[in-house]
Amino acid sequence: MTETRTADAASSTPKSLAARVVGVIISPRDTYANVAAHPRWFGVLAVIVLIGATGVFALMSTDVGKTAAIDQQVRMMESFGMKLTDAQYARLEQGMNRAPYTGAIGQAITLPLAAAIIAGILLGIFNALLGGDAKFKQVFAVVCHSGVVISLAQIFGLPLAYARESLSSATNLAVFLPFLDESSFAARFLGTIDLFQIWWIVSLSIGLGVLYRKRTGPIATTMLVVYAVIALVIAAIRTALSGA
Repeated sequence: MTETRTADAASSTPKSLAARVVGVIISPRDTYANVAAHPRWFGVLAVIVLIGATGVFALMSTDVGKTAAIDQQVRMMESFGMKLTDAQYARLEQGMNRAPYTGAIGQAITLPLAAAIIAGILLGIFNALLGGDAKFKQVFAVVCHSGVVISLAQIFGLPLAYARESLSSATNLAVFLPFLDESSFAARFLGTIDLFQIWWIVSLSIGLGVLYRKRTGPIATTMLVVYAVIALVIAAIRTALSGA
């Protein structure tokens, strides 16, 4: 009872935006309790969009970033069995002139949209199927705050992408097994699993557990299994289409 009162008291005063952003990283449970009690989402979403848009704009304004983006698109298409003609490759190169702007705009559109879609799906699962009573604003605020982890991945990954001259993730599991053939099913599967994505899933699970008063473990386990199944399907499709 004392712990419950303490938690309620701790979440009674809204935390500042800076405190919430830092808190998602260093004290997620207390931070999500505060977010659930005071579901403010605009500030943190603006920070996430600003980081994403600025980072992509900066990287795509460089020749290194443009070349890396072309290489990534070509590799992705080839992994699905597609072969680019010279004309198609030329169009890709021409499109890179607009990449700083289209990339930044894409971040500004896709990040809020993805957060809204994820929040809607989670609200349906936890409220309709599991008997929860949270409001969309609360779930959306939790999802937006979990996005701080994604922003941290961008802050870490974009400068590294410039240094490596590659947009491939430097934190996927395949990085730790460099002896694997890139075209193999195992390499494609492990390459789809990213450590920051795992961290994001765990962070989001903590937020949902706090919001719905459920244990974090089962939520995180379920979401990680779904993540792994999706990675398996993607790897299987890419392997089949490439003829490997």
